Amino acid sequence: MSLPRVVAVAPASPAARAGVEPGDEILALDGQLPRDIIQYQLLADQETLEVDLRRGGLEISVTLRREGGVPLGMEVDAALFDRVRTCDNHCEFCFIHQLPKGLRKSLYTRDDDYRLSFLYGNFTTLTRFTEADLERVVTEGLSPLWVSIHATDPEVRSRMLRNPRGATSLRWLRALLDHGIEVHGQVVVCPGVNDAEVLESTLAGVLDLYPELASVACVPLGVSRFNTGPAMRPHTPAEAAAVVDIVEDWQSSFELALGRPLVYPSDEYYLLAGRDLPALERYGEVCQHDNGVGMLRSFEARFAGRDDLPAGGPGGFFQSVDGAPAIGYRAERAPGAVSLRPRPDAPVTILTGAYAAGWIERLAGSARPGTEVVVVDNRFFGGNIAVAGLLTGGDVSRVLGGLPTGRRYLLPDVCLSGGRFLDGLGLEDLPRTVEVLPADGASLRDALRVGAR
Repeated sequence: MSLPRVVAVAPASPAARAGVEPGDEILALDGQLPRDIIQYQLLADQETLEVDLRRGGLEISVTLRREGGVPLGMEVDAALFDRVRTCDNHCEFCFIHQLPKGLRKSLYTRDDDYRLSFLYGNFTTLTRFTEADLERVVTEGLSPLWVSIHATDPEVRSRMLRNPRGATSLRWLRALLDHGIEVHGQVVVCPGVNDAEVLESTLAGVLDLYPELASVACVPLGVSRFNTGPAMRPHTPAEAAAVVDIVEDWQSSFELALGRPLVYPSDEYYLLAGRDLPALERYGEVCQHDNGVGMLRSFEARFAGRDDLPAGGPGGFFQSVDGAPAIGYRAERAPGAVSLRPRPDAPVTILTGAYAAGWIERLAGSARPGTEVVVVDNRFFGGNIAVAGLLTGGDVSRVLGGLPTGRRYLLPDVCLSGGRFLDGLGLEDLPRTVEVLPADGASLRDALRVGAR
């Protein structure tokens, strides 16, 4: 078990006044060593806190005092201080298996940890879940959780996960729901594996066995050029249309039985099938926004001025955790403001993936005529990978290098983490200056208004 290390201290905060410094290792909070940021938050939630630290080989103790729930003002370096519970499944469709060598080490970690599900919205299969985990989840109210279902037929699920525990681990889903834990599910639909009749059976199983689920997203698998699974391939438009038909039929059944649609196809299915997306109201709270469900309608609504919609990412506990490190899509995207060059009224080019390009072009053109949308083909991953979040610096640089100077280039922040692209390149490596925007409609709208005539 590693010790939590302080990486930042806010000026004038309780931690700063007590003398806590970046680099300090936390030995104990009121005599206890927390095993993760969840326990850290629970121990720290008091007005007076005794903190044992190690600094430069010396052990010291400080007292932090705060009033009215003021944050402690110290950020630690990890969400989990004990070992991350890694995944012991061997799914053919797992995208991490498709990552080439040479990327950041953290990208290759396959977690199946319910704590990261609670904190960051990661999906867990529950194959490593235990009775002790259930007790902690229920006792500490760790809700919502996000669970990968894929199939409710035990044999199909076990075969998909390539893990015999896949046949029985959904018993924990039933236990979580029995104890009132909010759970959102997902089904990664693989053509010829768990689509068609199997998908019908899975949705019937959800209604029969897990009707308390808050939502279920049906999403297509991503197949890159590095995929080695012989059975894995992208959906055809006809197969995508079939998934939409099945899910929409079951939405009607869920509404009759439960009073809500419960299950949703991802936006990508509608785009691939060449069909119009449902109205935004159909998605309820858009709780699977970051799974590509209702994302485009939400983007459109925020572009039009709606400010009561999610910008992205599951809400809940993480947003109130004092000191939790930002990882994944929570990580700092691009540090610092990027100046406008060459001038605010210059013509605008938006760089994005193929997935949402058509929607962005329509919206941007209505707000600022003449705005250009350039699709960055994902040659790094290839296959059917077309989302902006998986664009690499190399591909962005390749496209930018062929575009003229004298324009404003806008780039969504989802392709950056800690200011770096997946391939390790940074903004300084690009051949043109870009403006990095939060990937929501309101931010794009505001950027297009700058310098507009």
